[in-house]
Amino acid sequence: MTAEHLASLIGHFPRTPAYRGLRLVLQELIGGGRIPLGTRLPSERALSLALTVSRNTVTRVYADLVATGFASARQGAGTYVTVPGDRQRAHEHALHSLNARNTPDNSIDLNCAATAAIPGIARAYERALEQLPGQLGTDGQRPVGLPALRELIARMYTARGLPTGPEQIMVTSGALAGVAVAARALTRPGDRAMIESPVYPNAIEAMRLGGARLVAAPMGDALGCEGWDLKGIEATLLQTRPRVAYLVPDFQNPTGFLMRDDQRARYATALQDTQTTAIVDESLQAIALTDVDMPLPFAAHAPGAITIGSVSKLFWSGLRVGWIRAPHDLMDRFIKARLQFDLGTSLFDQLVVTELLGDSAIAAMRRTELRQRRDALAGAIREHLPHWRFRLPEGGMTLWLQLPGGSATQLAANLETIGVHIPPGPMFSVEGGNDQWLRIPYVRPEEELRQAVRRIADFCSTTPALASGRHESLRSVIL
Repeated sequence: MTAEHLASLIGHFPRTPAYRGLRLVLQELIGGGRIPLGTRLPSERALSLALTVSRNTVTRVYADLVATGFASARQGAGTYVTVPGDRQRAHEHALHSLNARNTPDNSIDLNCAATAAIPGIARAYERALEQLPGQLGTDGQRPVGLPALRELIARMYTARGLPTGPEQIMVTSGALAGVAVAARALTRPGDRAMIESPVYPNAIEAMRLGGARLVAAPMGDALGCEGWDLKGIEATLLQTRPRVAYLVPDFQNPTGFLMRDDQRARYATALQDTQTTAIVDESLQAIALTDVDMPLPFAAHAPGAITIGSVSKLFWSGLRVGWIRAPHDLMDRFIKARLQFDLGTSLFDQLVVTELLGDSAIAAMRRTELRQRRDALAGAIREHLPHWRFRLPEGGMTLWLQLPGGSATQLAANLETIGVHIPPGPMFSVEGGNDQWLRIPYVRPEEELRQAVRRIADFCSTTPALASGRHESLRSVIL
């Protein structure tokens, strides 16, 4: 990381004394994931010039970071960002303790942004069953999907401003399967793949399937208004020149940000400059919870982009049907890659989805339900955990919450003892940062969400630093 880029991330900081203010900002940036783990920090001289502080100040700050586990000094190679060992251990505990034998019977599981079926799903299955006999005379193997469903999906993209033909659509067994197919088709072992951080953790593993080396592209200020650190993304692209880049521009998981059209155009230009192919996850695109004007699909700005879609979030998590939209010249490669995983998606489920995509009332019902649950969760947090900070998303399914202090992974592990299961920030991070953050999906019934917040508040009331909101944060925020 250059001194100029780091200085732009640091911004203004308290200078009485300067070394303490600078150290706190750097710890916050590392803990929040905006400086990825493994990053080589600029030289002491370069950073002192960029920040107009003495070199002794930077030297002391770097030494403090090393002493507290936020950095490591390598003889003759510089200073590199790390994570304290206790946070690593807490993270491992949070990842593996769900199978603990002492889990209370009345546990509230908020790990997954997964929904129960919306009313109307059963009727769609009934209608699909009526259509099923027409498929029984075939072998049932359609690697690219049912023609009627592909045609319907193509028309949806065209209506959103992205002309698409059915020959550009491949139906997959969910969005995650689509990501895995794209990664297999476009990368080879050792290739670099840039991926947002924080991001959906299963996407991290799907991108690793083909042996790609992941490069983190940190999101911007999670409590601000921009969402994406485009300057940092441009620098990462130029420095690493990845083969592909995975991004979630529509109600990003977990932050909830929606990328504007001007941001998409700038991002697309940066990808073109490095000949990087975008893998765009639109799984949450249809879950707009306000009257926000939706931007054009990312592929309208980047014609070579691969777009992944799904119905699992909107209708029912048990309905494993997604799709890939790709340029014409890549479809043969995607078919070959897909056949390494399976021979096609359930024809019956595809018939169900064909019925559902034509029913706008069911989709509207889901959006209303999620809006009410989002507002109930946000209201409970404001009432019972007023020092926790978050930005209310315009869509999607999750709140991304910043703690007033302490380690989110340690807190998540402790909350399991009272029957509340919440994933900590590092689980969404390629590089292990974001340890000040938790993700809470608003997919459970409203009273269950309120109960979870009350349990968390009761637990935090026994921890003075969390209850009082005393912490060493330097950022202000409007909720």
